[in-house]
Amino acid sequence: MTLTAERPDPRTAAADFAAARRAMIDSQLRTSGVTDAATIEAMGRVPREDHVPAAARSNAYIDRAIALGNGHALPAPLFHGRMLSEAALLTSDRVLLVGCGSDYLAELVRPLVTALDVITAADAASRAKGKGKHSLILIEGAIEHLPTGLAAELAEGGRIVTGLVERGVTRFATGRKIGGTVTLLPLADMGIPILAEFAALKRWSF
Repeated sequence: MTLTAERPDPRTAAADFAAARRAMIDSQLRTSGVTDAATIEAMGRVPREDHVPAAARSNAYIDRAIALGNGHALPAPLFHGRMLSEAALLTSDRVLLVGCGSDYLAELVRPLVTALDVITAADAASRAKGKGKHSLILIEGAIEHLPTGLAAELAEGGRIVTGLVERGVTRFATGRKIGGTVTLLPLADMGIPILAEFAALKRWSF
């Protein structure tokens, strides 16, 4: 007698992921105050499971970060929801996205803005100077400091949304460039993967 293993029905898997996506929106985003229509539509549209490692697909919608390898992780859905909500994307925006190694956030943002440039954390951290052509910078992780070259990519009056590390605590933060200076304002404590490329320089103390 020959036993034949049944193959998973892709339609069932798609339905399961769609249900998980709806549950993510209802139980993680809405309950945390992320309710604006544009953010809900975007995060309901993009299949998060397609932007994580194959072994992590079943965990794509859990409320915590997912390891991507090379020391990076995809932040939890709430971080992306808060990011899109606080950014208040405009169709006229020219966005610079400092990515974490997944193109999930890029897929959320790209249809909503005029232009989207994506760079790696390593490129962003080592950038010597910028052209000041972006109206919005999104940093997909927590940073200890904002390099001068990256700040220079932001146009005067432009916005920035990021994670911030302060004394070992990660916080969700936003800011604007006013008078040539970018000031970040922490809004809430939140678990956010730290981007090691943006570690602050160590100072000697006596």
